[in-house]
Amino acid sequence: MALLAVGLIGLSTELVFLEHYEDAWMLIPLAVISTALVALALVIMTASARSLRMFQVVMGLMLASGLTGVFLHYQVGVEFQVDMDPTLSAGQLLWKVLHMKAPPMLAPGVMGQLGLLGLIATYRHPALRRDVPATSTGVHS
Repeated sequence: MALLAVGLIGLSTELVFLEHYEDAWMLIPLAVISTALVALALVIMTASARSLRMFQVVMGLMLASGLTGVFLHYQVGVEFQVDMDPTLSAGQLLWKVLHMKAPPMLAPGVMGQLGLLGLIATYRHPALRRDVPATSTGVHS
């Protein structure tokens, strides 16, 4: 969980430094990271089944956000390259987009990696076991 926290804070810091908030689409990663940090704090404080399930949903959103970001970065790269040279073949276009420095096509994959890290951290968490008896109410039969 500490590694996830460092990754989330580092990624959000980088996005702010890169001014990754020029339009609504660019705000999505910052919103998802903020939500992930809140969910992580809840898991650290409570580690209840409910907070863990919510955390897992947010990590799924991180994964989806990363995949969506890769697609969006690819689209922007394709539009730029087609404007520069409309005669590029599909293979040449892909090659050029993969090598672009801005926007870096695979950079959003970090969101997906952090989402997977969070899911791995909670895989088979003891609080999620269904066979764990409910907490005792102090009443014995």
